[in-house]
Amino acid sequence: RNFTPIVFHHTYSHHARKMVLRIVLLTSVAVSCLAFKPSSSWAVVPRGGDSVFTGACDDVKNSIIDKANKQIEDMRRTIIDESETLPTFGQTADTICNSALEEFALSAPIVPSESPQAASTYDKKLEELESTLDAPLHVLYLKQLAIIREKALQGYRAAGKGVDTSDYDAMLQADALFTREAGALTRDGSDWSYAGERSHLQAIMNDVASTKKKLIDVQLKNSEKQSTAMAFLQQQQQMIQQLQQQLYGQSSPWNVGMAYRIPDTNFNLQGSYQSGRTNLQLSCVPDEYAPMLGANGFTSGVGPGNLGLSLNLSL
Repeated sequence: RNFTPIVFHHTYSHHARKMVLRIVLLTSVAVSCLAFKPSSSWAVVPRGGDSVFTGACDDVKNSIIDKANKQIEDMRRTIIDESETLPTFGQTADTICNSALEEFALSAPIVPSESPQAASTYDKKLEELESTLDAPLHVLYLKQLAIIREKALQGYRAAGKGVDTSDYDAMLQADALFTREAGALTRDGSDWSYAGERSHLQAIMNDVASTKKKLIDVQLKNSEKQSTAMAFLQQQQQMIQQLQQQLYGQSSPWNVGMAYRIPDTNFNLQGSYQSGRTNLQLSCVPDEYAPMLGANGFTSGVGPGNLGLSLNLSL
């Protein structure tokens, strides 16, 4: 055979694509019939009318679908089971559908001119073939859109944590990543669209940015409240110091404290000098360590065991 099948690449609308495709396929069939004798048993419709023609088209269609499903199953395992994307999925899906339509045009019976219903049946089976293959491919397409959406969202969150990238720049980077990879997954000339997933991604990023902004606003307000409270406390402290100076005069910067336990007694004498005022306190506190110190212990005289001194100097 010297006949080369026509590979149909298109940028038409879905309805116009079907009309043009039919013309191309019928032309391919006509050329193939002139070039060589078809090997298919359905090249000429047997006697029996439209029902026989429909059955012949169904047999060819089912055979092509079974063959294409093997390729689709291999892609399904990669996408669904392994949660990975195929960078050339759009081109591969387009090749599967176009190859199936071309094979149908070559293998299906020739439309008899004496049967007006046959042309309608032929077009219907052609549409059924394309829709049957397009449906599982579209499901895999949507699954991959969800995968790259999560990938773009993770990239946005990671970029948002950096100090060199603003939320706006991170959103632009994530959207560009999703658009680039989703475009490669989309089948040309089909009704596939990633606009919905892109809008979903943008809505999630806007929600994250809004939540982050609200959190920052709350932190700033809390910081302002703490600063206001500290300023108020400092102001009150200054007022107290001014009142003390008015009542007691200029206070001394010296703060002295002393504690002394009277020997062989439970009496403890404490004295302190702070802000120009002297305070003495006598308390009865049992000596918990007396049994461990012997007859008189360290209370036989003034020494490091029964005398404590502290010095605080504020300047």
